[in-house]
Amino acid sequence: MPLFRVNNLHTDWLQGTDLTLPPGAIFCISGASGSGKSRLLRVLADLEPHQGEIWLGDIEQQSLPAHQWRQRVRMVPAESQWWFDQVGEHFPDDYSAAEFPELDLPDAALNWEVSRLSSGEKQRLALLRALAWTPQVLLLDEPTANLDSETAAKVETWLLQKIRHNAWPTLWVSHDPQQIKRVADRHFVIQEGQLREVQDGRN
Repeated sequence: MPLFRVNNLHTDWLQGTDLTLPPGAIFCISGASGSGKSRLLRVLADLEPHQGEIWLGDIEQQSLPAHQWRQRVRMVPAESQWWFDQVGEHFPDDYSAAEFPELDLPDAALNWEVSRLSSGEKQRLALLRALAWTPQVLLLDEPTANLDSETAAKVETWLLQKIRHNAWPTLWVSHDPQQIKRVADRHFVIQEGQLREVQDGRN
């Protein structure tokens, strides 16, 4: 997988920011409510206006149509969106539900109606959906926030294995200090419009 690089990124709420994510690295982002954690992921996914450059290998964000960029740089928001009535309509045609049981979901969930899903089921299925489309970068916005502790631990372990195996550069927003200690290679906090690294990377 290529490097994911941010060069001199500016928005109306974030000062100049540089960041380089190596393949397979997990950088966690924390910060107070309203500090801009989710908005930063949206900027990186080309969903909000910004200045500066965002690179995936030798491809600059603005050189691609937004939908093509988002196929490569896949964001999983805290509240997932669903456009069709049935779960399976959001997955590739040849998708196998073999991994569903790893996240405590039955194979049959591929045929469920979206309207019957709980918030926790939506969150797990949104993760499976994102990974099914073979991303090159993951932007995860509190991916276990709606889950009980046992299920959250399973999802966290599963995500770590997938990220390391596929060498996806990953930005992971989390409000849980213990989760950050477990998963982060580096830890950043958004404070006063700046993205600042927490020096020990594990707080």
